[in-house]
Amino acid sequence: MIDAKIFLEGLETLENDRGVTRQIVLEALKEALEKAFRKQLGKDEDALVRVDIDDKNSVIKMYQLKDVVNEVEDDFLQISLEDARKENPDIQVNQQYEIEYPLDFLTRGSVQLVASILRQKIAEAEKAALYEQYKDCIGEMVQGQIEKIDERGAIINIGRLSVFLPRTHMIPGEKFKAGDITKLFVSDVISTTKGAQVIVSRTDPGFLKRLFETEVHEIYEGTVIIKNIAREAGYRSKVAVYSLDPNVPATGACIGPNGARIQKIVGQLGNGQEKEKIDVINYYENPGLFIIEALKPANVRGVVLDEETKKAIAVVQNNELSVAIGKMGVNARLAVKLTGWNIDIKELDEALRLGINYKTQEELIREEEVKDLDLIEEETVEENDNLEQVLEESTPTSAPSEKNENLPLTDENESKTVEVKEEAKEEVEQEEIVKEEPKTEIRSVKTSKTLADLEKELENEKRRRENSNNNQRRWKKPENTKKDEEEDNNTSSIIPPSAKTEKMDIYTAEELAAFEEEEESEDEEDEDIDYDEFDSYYDD
Repeated sequence: MIDAKIFLEGLETLENDRGVTRQIVLEALKEALEKAFRKQLGKDEDALVRVDIDDKNSVIKMYQLKDVVNEVEDDFLQISLEDARKENPDIQVNQQYEIEYPLDFLTRGSVQLVASILRQKIAEAEKAALYEQYKDCIGEMVQGQIEKIDERGAIINIGRLSVFLPRTHMIPGEKFKAGDITKLFVSDVISTTKGAQVIVSRTDPGFLKRLFETEVHEIYEGTVIIKNIAREAGYRSKVAVYSLDPNVPATGACIGPNGARIQKIVGQLGNGQEKEKIDVINYYENPGLFIIEALKPANVRGVVLDEETKKAIAVVQNNELSVAIGKMGVNARLAVKLTGWNIDIKELDEALRLGINYKTQEELIREEEVKDLDLIEEETVEENDNLEQVLEESTPTSAPSEKNENLPLTDENESKTVEVKEEAKEEVEQEEIVKEEPKTEIRSVKTSKTLADLEKELENEKRRRENSNNNQRRWKKPENTKKDEEEDNNTSSIIPPSAKTEKMDIYTAEELAAFEEEEESEDEEDEDIDYDEFDSYYDD
């Protein structure tokens, strides 16, 4: 006899051991019971059955279903309306009539079938669960215990799953024994018919990267970034790092005080006699500087780069070619993997003989500094342009004038407004320049004469001068006439133009009295002259 309560309680243990959810197990159990019940009825495919599982009350019920019809053609699948209403008076045609069977109806063979189907369904669910669990571990590091080891590799238990670590993915020289705890890098997870296949490795560069993240908290926090890793497990590795904080040296953070951090990482890379060497170098965007760093510990004098083919020539000091190439060429191969450039290494004497014009590390650094300065200037110009644009957008436009307030806001009107503003600005600047020019000091002369008197005196003076000139033309040379005219013009130019428009005193009373005395003396001199004598002289 099957006890449904004990049976359902056993599902909890199954869920905990296999990691399969209870809902998946219940669905698998329902499918297995329906298949066994249908076989017990003698109709594996045609019989209509239903299994209800009440998980809360630990109750399992099985029902055979028949279609209600007026005329029965197949009594195994159908039942007449009259017979159906004996048990259920409310049933109608085309509905299904339920016949309940106890769980004990299943024979021993049917129960074994249920167990077999249930195991199969649980195994499939377990495989799917394992795949979903470990597919998120791709690129991560897990820890496991060695279960078995032989010449082909080791079987390691990583929790709910045992994985196989091939010998080719072990670090050369390391040795394991059953029961040892080791760390593994999950490189891939594949879903197969046999379940989830987790591929693990200890030689993958990702394994070394995860060790650095575990031991160097600056890398874990993101202050120091691992740009690239080139590795030949068991021999040598090169790790290019870059610091986002100028106060934190990238290589110093990875090496640690007295090399404590790097030694701890090396200690986890196998337990063989020869330890794997790790070169921690600085990463550079400039490929020339990066190649110089990648070839360390060799002393590189300079490099020649071919950007199109990504080929480079590295010039090293004499007698350092073997150091640059490394043991069995490991150092050169890792530099090529790390930088992505095909590097040809030559000694200094050979480079000079071939006439190779290389760039030194100092020249490459100066080029980088110039590029950084140019970049900073471009960013500054761009920021200033953006600031000017923001200021122009945020500056409110002035209100339109009364004459132009009805004009539409077009590009032409805006350009005219700008031109008018510029012209007005130029006029204001010119006015300011004029104001700044030194002013000529004009001294005013006070006089008691009126303007009319002055004009009358000037007219008399002019008439007198004309008479005097007419008299002198008789005995003076004609060239003096032009000179007199110029003197008259100069005399007239002395009179300021403002005298014609403003009433002001020009001469004092003393100066006018002196002018009158001069006129009287000149008139007396003119009267004493006997012009008849001159005429008789010229007539002779």
